[in-house]
Amino acid sequence: MLTVETRYAIDPDTAKALDTSGLRTHFHASGLFQDGRINLVYTHYDRMILGGAVPAGGNLVLDAVKEAGTPSLLDRRELGVLNIGEPGTVSVSGDTYEVGKGEVLYVGMGAGPVTFSGAGRFYILSAPAHRTCPTRLITLKDARRVELGSAETSNERVILQFLHPEVAESCQLLMGYTQFARGSVWNTMPAHVHDRRMEAYLYFDLGPDQRVFHFMGKPEETRHMVIANEEAIVSPPWSIHCGAGTGAYTFCWAMAGDNVDFTDMDMVAMEDLR
Repeated sequence: MLTVETRYAIDPDTAKALDTSGLRTHFHASGLFQDGRINLVYTHYDRMILGGAVPAGGNLVLDAVKEAGTPSLLDRRELGVLNIGEPGTVSVSGDTYEVGKGEVLYVGMGAGPVTFSGAGRFYILSAPAHRTCPTRLITLKDARRVELGSAETSNERVILQFLHPEVAESCQLLMGYTQFARGSVWNTMPAHVHDRRMEAYLYFDLGPDQRVFHFMGKPEETRHMVIANEEAIVSPPWSIHCGAGTGAYTFCWAMAGDNVDFTDMDMVAMEDLR
């Protein structure tokens, strides 16, 4: 079964007037991972789609999505799939890929229907594409590792880059995830913005009693939302994005927009945050 929710773009002046409920309505996504279902959020930020597919031992087919306006979702789009659960399979264009936990499958434009099977919990990301790039399974050993931060600043972490120019070719979708060392909880701090690209976050590998405090807003008008395991955030291009957890966690980041330059960001000085 497929469900799709649409999120329209919100400007920063409107966002700063929202209360907690309003912020969550526009920028927070929960309930993405449900047995036997594909649940998607179609955003008007660079037309990014995010969602979850949980075949629960059966088969789920992702094909026509009315909101995309094409007979099949990938007619004019590319797709990134991260498995955050047990090993499962993804079948596309006559090929079947065994996708282990923490691995990413990239599916190029025009590939047709995508079938999810097995015990996986598949996080789905899709962005419009203007050319076809090769479908490819990117394993953990293929990913580019970037070690950052320190225990002293509570942000010792490893960034694993999967859909990245130095790892796997894509049209405009950038994708990877960040893992934290024990005792480190701060992500993307000092904060930054990149008005040329939107971003989406999925927080996972949190215990049932753990939470992440996700910060957003203009640097001079910050807000926060409290996030539980396997919940996502739609981050507008004008917003900072950083967070702190009550314990170690992992988050998947994905971007779409004008370029695929991971380092294209405008840093925000700590003294400018409010």
